[in-house]
Amino acid sequence: MTLTPPFEPMLAGARRELPRDGTLPGHLVAEQKLDGFRTLLFARPGLVMLQSRNGADLTPAFPEISAAASALGEGLVLDAELVVPYEGRLHFGRLQQRARRRGRGAAAAAMEHPAYLIVFDVLEAAGVELLEQPYRERRARLEGLFARAVLDGLFTLCPATTDRATMLDWLDPAWGTAGIEGVVLKGSEQRYLPGRRAWIKVRSRTTAEGVIGGVTGPLASPASLLLARYDGAGRLRLIARSTPLPTAVRTDLAGRLRAATGEHQWHGRRFSAGWGTRGELEYHPVDPDLVAEFVADTAVDDGIYRHPVQFLRLREDLLAQEIPLLGS
Repeated sequence: MTLTPPFEPMLAGARRELPRDGTLPGHLVAEQKLDGFRTLLFARPGLVMLQSRNGADLTPAFPEISAAASALGEGLVLDAELVVPYEGRLHFGRLQQRARRRGRGAAAAAMEHPAYLIVFDVLEAAGVELLEQPYRERRARLEGLFARAVLDGLFTLCPATTDRATMLDWLDPAWGTAGIEGVVLKGSEQRYLPGRRAWIKVRSRTTAEGVIGGVTGPLASPASLLLARYDGAGRLRLIARSTPLPTAVRTDLAGRLRAATGEHQWHGRRFSAGWGTRGELEYHPVDPDLVAEFVADTAVDDGIYRHPVQFLRLREDLLAQEIPLLGS
């Protein structure tokens, strides 16, 4: 029985810290969590398709991957991360740009900034579905595909380890500069469970500062913070939005925030309600004179935090002018 798109990939639930061995079936195995698009590749006679996590067809945007898949000497369904290296790291922004190209534009982009598939699982090989096999057997089969050079060129094997010290090293935020966001933990005896959050992901996390430029919700009880930095031209640029604030924090900030004066740079500015959405964020500008320290993961594009950040505290020892400029 062969797998057909659309197909729901197995997913991971988030945790703050590395779990202990025995949390998942078998021994824990960690793979690097990569900054790209989760992608399933279907490659067999009569079908070559790159499917996104949500079922979208990415094939026309990445003709070089399609061509490499067509040339494989074995029918395969692979679970992987689609990435675009740029300036020494896996670059999510360049990947997004490439995903919008079609036709000649996609072909030109493939020549200028080629994409790669970093493969971490094989779900079907030679017409045989492998979902019921334990992870250790699927991993061994995948490693064999690379050892026999069935997969090479634009295909790369995702690093994996059972060594806890290496897992902790991969969680060092320094890896974020290369596009490694943390780790995904899998059990050596786990079957592949489509659509289930049965793996575990742990993101690298670091602290940073930003100016509070606005809030969602009423000033008397702000729901979340809009954090900003100035750029080299003196413009106040949105860099992050916080997760919902605890009640005690809302109460404390309500007595410190002041509604923006007419000189606030964000008067009339519109921001998206979220990545990939068309809705507009409803917010209130505030005087940008308070500095907040926050915890964030390492998914940062040109100084902009892709995921919501967690407010830690006000930095009353810092002035807004002392925060590093965006891009510095």
